[in-house]
Amino acid sequence: MDRQKEYKFENKMKDCLAYFHLSPVWEKVLKGFREKYISYGRFGGKVILKNLKPTDIEELEGFFGKSFHSQKSVTVSSEKFRQALETSRYKEITPECLLENFFEEPLLGRQEQKSLREQEKERIWEIFQRDYEGTPVETALESLRSIVKDNGSQELAKWDKMLRLGAEIYNNLPYRSTKMYLAVFAAMRTGNPHAFDIGTADGNFLYQIIQMDLEIRRITVETSAIFPAYKRQKSYLLAGIMLDDVSNYTMLYQVQAVKKDGNYHKGMAGFAKEQHIVQVPLAVLTEWDALYCPQNEIYIVENPSVFAMLCGKEETDHKEKAYMCMNGQPRLAGLMALDLLAKSETRIYYAGDLDPEGVLIAQKLSQYYKGEFYYWHMEAADYERCRSKEVISPKRLKILERITDERLKPVAALIGKYRTAGYQEMLAEDML
Repeated sequence: MDRQKEYKFENKMKDCLAYFHLSPVWEKVLKGFREKYISYGRFGGKVILKNLKPTDIEELEGFFGKSFHSQKSVTVSSEKFRQALETSRYKEITPECLLENFFEEPLLGRQEQKSLREQEKERIWEIFQRDYEGTPVETALESLRSIVKDNGSQELAKWDKMLRLGAEIYNNLPYRSTKMYLAVFAAMRTGNPHAFDIGTADGNFLYQIIQMDLEIRRITVETSAIFPAYKRQKSYLLAGIMLDDVSNYTMLYQVQAVKKDGNYHKGMAGFAKEQHIVQVPLAVLTEWDALYCPQNEIYIVENPSVFAMLCGKEETDHKEKAYMCMNGQPRLAGLMALDLLAKSETRIYYAGDLDPEGVLIAQKLSQYYKGEFYYWHMEAADYERCRSKEVISPKRLKILERITDERLKPVAALIGKYRTAGYQEMLAEDML
């Protein structure tokens, strides 16, 4: 096409587009034919128009030279549209050309679109591979791709973004050099300290990357039906990420710690020698291999004030007893301390509050611990001595139905009978 013909065609196209933009009915018609083209890969099919206004009817009648009055709907076939266009003053313009110019995008069938998308996807993947060559994730790219799946309908730019986020997470997992809290890691990677919060999409994505890393390192984290959150917390910890803040700690007394290099922890040895209570944060617990206690046994209580009283008495009586405070609902630090005690085959004597929650915690800890575990001052007679006047609600009493340990059933039955709570502070003198 020479320049003059090209110029004439451009002007004709402008006139044609101006005409088809005059009435909104044409957008319905052309949109319908574009959808048919995507399905068939060619200009074909029929478009059914409903709920037409009188002005729409007049517009269609003028173009097709046919009366549509009194019709509730109008069916426009591709053949009739092509014929009408060829007999109009826009006969040089094909329906296909009109659709491309009207919507300002190439006219592609579904298979063509799919093929082009696959080509673009492979181009993105090749660039991504080059960008991360020589980094830790290079050997894990296929595993990452199996996590960052393309659903076929999302924008490929989003797919690329998630691949890169996954690679950055994997390359920068803190365990290779240090430990850090989740919020700090999130802020460093995304600028938002809450980006990887539990329950968010990116938080779940981080967990998937961590699981991928553990699988590559051949590390298996057991699932605990007793403490469902344990697996996720432990997995994060193995990746060098701590979920909870510094309040995640355990309190110990007269306990020695052996580090992963086989040496005794000098700080713990010093606290034991001075007969002082020590509060051990989660970050420190992760550096230890085992915990050791005098006589290979430890007494664990739920209540901090009772713990302090027992430790104070020990300072004067020198009975060489080790103590630990669980401080209510067990956190990861407490469970990790139990794991370390199990490694040295330490016997545990546990005392908790004699209310529904306290008895259930005791049962869970007994089920969790991989060693000898005894209940301490949690019998029916103990409940009789420490029973308070605090009435337990029916909802809380339902918790007692979950008690299956035969050793706890007698006290659970009494709690259900009297419907009042028993607190271990009132048994402190008996424990001394």
